[in-house]
Amino acid sequence: MMRIVDTPSPNFGPRRDVERPTLLVLHYTGMRSAEESLRRLCDPASEVSAHYLIDEDGTLHQLVDESQRAWHAGLSYWRGIRDVNSHSIGIELQNPGHEFGYRAFPEAQIEILTALCLSILARHPIAASGIVGHSDIAPDRKTDPGELFPWWDLAARGIGAYPERGVPTDRPLPGLLADVGYDPDADDAIAAFQRRFRPGRIDGQADAECAALAAAYLSLID
Repeated sequence: MMRIVDTPSPNFGPRRDVERPTLLVLHYTGMRSAEESLRRLCDPASEVSAHYLIDEDGTLHQLVDESQRAWHAGLSYWRGIRDVNSHSIGIELQNPGHEFGYRAFPEAQIEILTALCLSILARHPIAASGIVGHSDIAPDRKTDPGELFPWWDLAARGIGAYPERGVPTDRPLPGLLADVGYDPDADDAIAAFQRRFRPGRIDGQADAECAALAAAYLSLID
């Protein structure tokens, strides 16, 4: 059972021309401790927030009500949407990130994330294609939640989709990634896709393996 700690942030506003969220965005905090992360997410001067933060021990904080527009996505794009904040719910996972000692996400944290995501999906019309990482919606700026995040595990638990293997395709990778949802003008979309779907080799180069994985993912979400 989830126990939610109410930790209100002043950094939010009304959703713009959107009645209900259709995207779920996962982040890591990139800060050394949950205390430091919460201070920043609740500081009016920072102008950043999220709906939830999950500490590494599984403690779940709610910062912004789901009906409101939290400020977590920044300049971003997904499937034609540019005001991602208005369309999404944002979840921060406490992790020091690549700058301060990136590490695997503990099982206690993933268990609470699973329960939270399933409860959100029960409340809102969020398709598998709308469950994304910060690096997916802002590939030229962000790398979180990073290559250690267990996307395959979440998919096995009913959250999002993850191809077990690629399927042969003659389509070029850039077009496939645009269909997946990535900004076609982003320079680092291939690396972002690899970080999520081929974390063992992130080289930013288009190849047949990535095209096959993208084609397989599209077959799962469309």
